[in-house]
Amino acid sequence: MLPTRPPRHLLVCERSHARHPRSRHATLVREHACGCRVSFLIPECGLLPEVLKGTVEDIGEYYLVRNLSIHELVAHEFIDAFVKKGSCYALTYKTKIDQDNTAALLPTGKLILSVDKDTYEELGLQGRPSRYSGKKAMRYIITIDLTDASFHPESKKHTRVLWALKEKKPLEFDFLLAWDNTGAEGPTLMSYFSKNQIRALKPKITFSTLRDLQCPVLQSNELQGKAEESCSAEEHFEWLGAVLNQVSLDNKSSSFLSTYCCPEPNTVVEKAFLCTITGFIIPEKIIQLLEQLCCYFGDLKLSPWLTLTVHGFADSPVSWRENEHGFHKGGENLYNFVIFKNLDYWLQMAVGAHDDCPP
Repeated sequence: MLPTRPPRHLLVCERSHARHPRSRHATLVREHACGCRVSFLIPECGLLPEVLKGTVEDIGEYYLVRNLSIHELVAHEFIDAFVKKGSCYALTYKTKIDQDNTAALLPTGKLILSVDKDTYEELGLQGRPSRYSGKKAMRYIITIDLTDASFHPESKKHTRVLWALKEKKPLEFDFLLAWDNTGAEGPTLMSYFSKNQIRALKPKITFSTLRDLQCPVLQSNELQGKAEESCSAEEHFEWLGAVLNQVSLDNKSSSFLSTYCCPEPNTVVEKAFLCTITGFIIPEKIIQLLEQLCCYFGDLKLSPWLTLTVHGFADSPVSWRENEHGFHKGGENLYNFVIFKNLDYWLQMAVGAHDDCPP
């Protein structure tokens, strides 16, 4: 029997400075539509500063709307009230990207539908075969630009899309929704969908302190690491995955779960602060958190570096920008910042087999 080949994974790493005028950190956060889990780890920290704690607690609520017909997202009342007045996000809830019809609304105003062949043919809307459905296409991607100038209420394009989604092949989902409106006046998502079954949700926040944690030694200018002096970005990324998933770093012969150990050189820190936020977390809030984490080093701190990790939804139809995302073995699409005391940072972006290379 031939050994099974592990699925392909792709990790892209880059280095910059948080205050460099050409740094891409905020742009790359914005281009990754939404996070389902955000974690930050601060070595040599036992108590979170109040400002940082306040940013975490102000991460913002989101909404779960049950049995929402997708044609309501292409109605011009919705487009004018939310899509054109801020950043509006929507994602189908508890749908499986490789089995079900799914949809996502991006802050750019693009509505992305990932549908099976039968649904595609019934809708009759223009799309393209999924890149990951094999030689015989069984899944299709439809992109509708809600902000296109030609997509106005009297246009043939709008009439056709509305007819297809409302009458020809009605599609109904449970949706997660969030809106960053930067103070715009008008209805709220709660009031707009008051006739639907809508519920406001708050992200779940957990704080914990890790004791006597083995941490890799890092040098901000050595992305590839340096023999006997520092670990590489890839080694650190693997170590961080073990820590966030509570994998033992002891490499004991009696362990049947893991033989992993912390890469060398390493050091033991007495305590490390770990915060994990789970929910429907929009990029604007992640950027605010990232900025506060950079400000953490403003006062004298023992921490040589800290990390911010964001996991995207495994069953989202997109990863970065409008890049098609597939599940395959695990649906991975995530990124991680390692921020150093001098505000140099490493950015690590990872995806699975059914994804384009991160931007």
